[in-house]
Amino acid sequence: MINQFKYTFNIIYNLPLIPLIYFQGKRIKAKVPVLPDAAGSEGVEGQSDQQINLLTLGESSIAGVGVDFHKNGLTGALAQSLFQKYNYKINWKVVAKSGYTAKKVVKELIPQIGNFQPDIIVIGLGANDAFKFNSPRKWRANMNTLFTRLNNSFPNSKTVCINMPPIHEFPAFTPLMKRTIGNMVNLLGDELKDLTSKFDNVFFLEDKLTFESWMHKFDRPMQSSDFFSDGVHPSALTYQTWGRDVGDYIFENKILEHFKKKWQQLGQ
Repeated sequence: MINQFKYTFNIIYNLPLIPLIYFQGKRIKAKVPVLPDAAGSEGVEGQSDQQINLLTLGESSIAGVGVDFHKNGLTGALAQSLFQKYNYKINWKVVAKSGYTAKKVVKELIPQIGNFQPDIIVIGLGANDAFKFNSPRKWRANMNTLFTRLNNSFPNSKTVCINMPPIHEFPAFTPLMKRTIGNMVNLLGDELKDLTSKFDNVFFLEDKLTFESWMHKFDRPMQSSDFFSDGVHPSALTYQTWGRDVGDYIFENKILEHFKKKWQQLGQ
């Protein structure tokens, strides 16, 4: 309710600026090159008799826009991180499409999962719902439908929603767009935090992404532009860092602990 009120206030406050935001968005779209989704939507990381099936689902951050192959994107980096932490073979599959909202993911991407049986599902969504100014109420309803559909299809899996996209740091965006759409992302993130708390097997990496917090991880001077491929989408460096962070979150919160116990029991 509070987020819906903030959303309404935000829309009313920015209503006179909507034409300007639209015009600025059109100019950016014309200047930013159209990058394809990454290729190679399935893969394996590591070798072991024990395995974990990883499904990644969502919009452009999951679709790997900005790199050539998914093995160089967020999914590949996450799979590598999980293998290093658990020493289990990671079978991974990407089901994602740039430009998709939560509603379109439910309608068009869930059927594409096919016969793949995930042990863990990692979801990246929020940017396109923010771009379209979808309300927190609509966002919550669509994400609730997504979680429910996934739980019904894969009752033994765990689901992790990654950080909301750092729109306030997009170099290609104007200050007005960073503020207005960035506020939308924050509202959707707050709504997602509350929604995920209602599910026992759904988790949300709620930490806000700031590239300033990442810069200390590197032994050379970094610029914010180093983290973007085109001023909007992540670079390979961002995917590698982001994927490791998601892997750390999964490991530190023991989200896959039940699989470790399962394999330990099978090994006895």
